[in-house]
Formats: sequence, C-alpha cells, structure tokens
Amino acid sequence: MKEKMFNRKLYAFVAFFAILAALIMLVTFTFKDRYIAFHPEEVAKTYVDTVVQTGDGYNAYKNALPSVNCKYGDFIRKYYMYPVIYRDAGYTVDADRDELKGYNDESYMSETSKNDDGRLQGVVIDKMYPYFVELIENGWDDYDTIFKAYFDKLVEVRKTAFGDDYMTDEIMFTALEANVRTYGESLTGTEDIYDENTGLQTSKKSEGAYEKAFGEDCKFVVTVKDEVDLDLEEYKKGVDVAIFETYKVSADDISAVKSYVAEVKTEDGKIVASTTVVVVKVADSWYVDNTKTDTASLYNFYK
Repeated sequence: MKEKMFNRKLYAFVAFFAILAALIMLVTFTFKDRYIAFHPEEVAKTYVDTVVQTGDGYNAYKNALPSVNCKYGDFIRKYYMYPVIYRDAGYTVDADRDELKGYNDESYMSETSKNDDGRLQGVVIDKMYPYFVELIENGWDDYDTIFKAYFDKLVEVRKTAFGDDYMTDEIMFTALEANVRTYGESLTGTEDIYDENTGLQTSKKSEGAYEKAFGEDCKFVVTVKDEVDLDLEEYKKGVDVAIFETYKVSADDISAVKSYVAEVKTEDGKIVASTTVVVVKVADSWYVDNTKTDTASLYNFYK
C-alpha cells in the first residue's frame, strides 16, 4: 500500500488563507474598537465632550448628521459659503461653479486686499468676535441661523475694512475658526507662550471663565448612561425632511435610534450639566441627530 505524500502546496495554500482570515478579523475588530462611529455611546460622549471642553459646538458636528455623506467643511461651503460668494451669480446647490463668477475672483480685490500681510485680516477677525459670541450664546443647535448671520456680517465688516467685495471660503473659514479658538480660550484661559525662534512672548497667561467658576486647571469628565432604544417608526415620523435633504439622508437610511443621558462632572464627581443625546445608525456608523439634541445647557453651566 502506497503512503500518502504530504502535500506542501495544499498546506501552504490553506495556511496562507487561514492567516489572512485571522488578520482580517484582527484588523476589523481593532478598527471598530478604535473608530468611535461604530460605538453609539462613544459618539454621544464625544459630541458632548467637544462642546464642553472648549465650547466648540462647531467641530462637534463632525460627529453629527451633517457629516454623513460629505466632509463637514464641504457641507458648510455648499450651503453657507458659496451662496455668499456667488450671491449675484445665480448660485444653487447643484450649480456648476466653474460657470459662475463669484466674489472670489481676483478682479474684486482692492489694492488693500492685495497688499495685506494679515494684520488687517486680524482686525476683521477681532471685530467679528463679539458678534460671534452673541450668536452662539445658547449653543450651535440653530447652526443654520448662526452660519447665515455670521457670514453676512463678515461680508459687511470686511468690506468696511478692505473697501472691496472680495470673499473666499478660506477667508470665511479663517475668521470663523479663529473666533471659535478665541471663544475656547475665554473659557479655559491661556498660558504664557514664547516664540521658539525669537523668544518674544506671543500669548499672555489669562484666567478663563471655567477657572473662575471651578478653580485653576479645572477639568470636566463626560459620562453617558441610561441607553434607550427608541421606536424607529415613531422617530421617522418626526424627521424634518427638508433639513435631512441637505444632509443627503432620508428617514429610510436610518436603521436604529438610541438616546443617552450625558452628564458633565468636575473631577470630584459633582454634576454641573447634563443633556439627552439622540444618536442614529446610518449604514454601519452612528451619528448624533443634532435636530433632536439640545446643547444649550452645555453653554451656561459655568455662569
């Protein structure tokens, strides 16, 4: 009787795919563990934590429905910046901008714009800040009003400073994000910072509103609890179809809905703010439904 020969090729083939399958499973589990979009409680926590730590409702939306089908920045451009930049060119959200002449065309630049080294732009940013604070006093939940009002005001303020109508998305993002950063620093305070090359002081230590209320170097911890599976069909009935259309999301894209109670605590465990966060599942990822989540309490707890 002939002995069976060891089939090295078959063994190598089987071993290769066994190892490949194991690696795929390992990468998949690692990816899901690290990527918060797969974990609804982490999405809710991150959304609230982003708001609380520096008052940054602006960047919190990266975990919300506007970011489902496009980058958050592109969403802002399409619905809030381009209508301003192409306001006299017949812009629509589906327009081919290559065929439109907007105020981002260099023909609208004054000599002042061409020669500015950034200092006059800084003046515009400083003048926009009080208006920015006024707009976000009760949070970013009505972002539609905030973006429209802010960018309309920016056009007015910049024209007064530069004497032209020139406007780009870069100018708009620069002003807005600088105001977001300054607002955060007004809460957390700042430290003495010196330029590494010149040794000149670029920032002075200041006491923030959080420190005044809770002490120097105060820290906040966000926890989520009380997970509730909401009725999907009832939820779909309450969807604002017009708003969801701007996100390129329909009620039928949502396969599950949950709510959490998010609590903000000081390091010693004292609860200083709380809110209910609604999260929805689209495909394999979870997003905060910003239309059903009220963050106003996260902006006033230190007052």
